[in-house]
Amino acid sequence: MSKNIGCGVVVGPRRKTRTLTSGATRIFNSVALVTGNRSEINDITCSVCLLWVTNERVKGKQLGSLAWHDRGVKDFDPVSGATGDDDLATKIARLEEIILDLNHVVVAFSGGADSAFVAAIAHRLLGTEHAHAVTAVSPSLAGEEETDCRRLAEEWGLRWTPVQTAEMERAAYRANDIDRCYHCKAELMDVVGPLAELERATVVLGVNVDDLADHRPGQRAALERGAVFPLVQAGFTKDDVRRASLAMGLRTWDKPAAACLASRVPYGTPVSVDILSRVDRAESALHGLGFRQVRVRHYGETARIEVEQSVLDQAIANRVAIIEAVKDAGYRYVTLDLEGFRSGNLNGVITDSSSSAH
Repeated sequence: MSKNIGCGVVVGPRRKTRTLTSGATRIFNSVALVTGNRSEINDITCSVCLLWVTNERVKGKQLGSLAWHDRGVKDFDPVSGATGDDDLATKIARLEEIILDLNHVVVAFSGGADSAFVAAIAHRLLGTEHAHAVTAVSPSLAGEEETDCRRLAEEWGLRWTPVQTAEMERAAYRANDIDRCYHCKAELMDVVGPLAELERATVVLGVNVDDLADHRPGQRAALERGAVFPLVQAGFTKDDVRRASLAMGLRTWDKPAAACLASRVPYGTPVSVDILSRVDRAESALHGLGFRQVRVRHYGETARIEVEQSVLDQAIANRVAIIEAVKDAGYRYVTLDLEGFRSGNLNGVITDSSSSAH
C-alpha cells in the first residue's frame, strides 16, 4: 500500500534493489542508499529529503546508509559532502530555485548560521507574506540565542514568531537516551506544523550536508512530519553556508555553533530544567569572559568546559575568573577539557558502542 510520507513523494511497497559500482553515487529518480563504496537504489524511501535508513553514521569508524534526495544533486559524495564541480554560485542558484518552487515557507529559525542563512534567503526571495521565521522557545534554547533571534529578525525585517515548545513534558525526551533529539524535533514539528498548515506553507530546516554525518535523529522526526532540507537538496556544506552568508553580508556568517542545551548532558542522565538552566548560566558567563565557542558538559556537580584549542592558554590564564563564574552558575567542581571543543562530543559513545557490537 502506498502512502505520502509528508514531503510530496508517494512511496510504495519494497521493490527490487540494484547495486551500482561507482564510489560517488549518481542520483536517479529514486533514492540512493550509500554504504561505503556500494550504492543501492531503493524505491520505498522518500526521494525528496534524505531520510535515515539505518541508525549508523557516515563518518568515523562506521559508514552508514543514507537516502539522498534526487532533486538537483548529482554525483554526490556522501563522505566528503562534495557535489562534483559545483561552485558556490551554482549552489546558491539551486537553493533559490528550490525555495522559489516551495513558494511559501515556515523556517525553523534557531538563529544559528544555517537557519539564519535559510531565513534570510527565503525572506529576500518570497517576502514577509510567504516567508515566516519561527523560533522554538523552551528551556532547551539558550537565553542568548532567543535574544539574538529577535535582534536578527528586527535587523533583517523578517516576519518572526517565537513559539513555546514543551519537549520537557515528554518523558522520552527527559530520559535522554540516544534518540532524545528525535523527541525534541517531534515536539517542534507538532507545534510548528499546524502553523504551517494554516499558512499552506512548508516547514524548512537549516540542515546542511555535514550534519548528516553526525548522530541526529531529529532529522528523521522532522522528515516524518513533512519538513524539507533545502540546504541539503542544494548540496550546501557548513563552509558553503558561511561563505555564502559572508557574501550576503550576514553577520551570522561566522557565528559559533550553538546546539540544544540538552546536548551538554551525557546520554542516560535525565534532563531537567534545573540542569539546562545551570548549563545556560555557565556558558553565558564564559561568553562574557570572551570565549565565543564554548561548551559546558554537565556531570552532576562537575562542569567539564570545552573551549577551542587555540584559546586553551587563555582559559588557563583566566582560571580564577572561570572557576568563579561556573561555580556561581551552580557547579561545585570545574574542569577544563584539554582536548578542546568538539562538536557532537557526547555522540562518541554511540560510535564506540556500535563498534564494540561489531
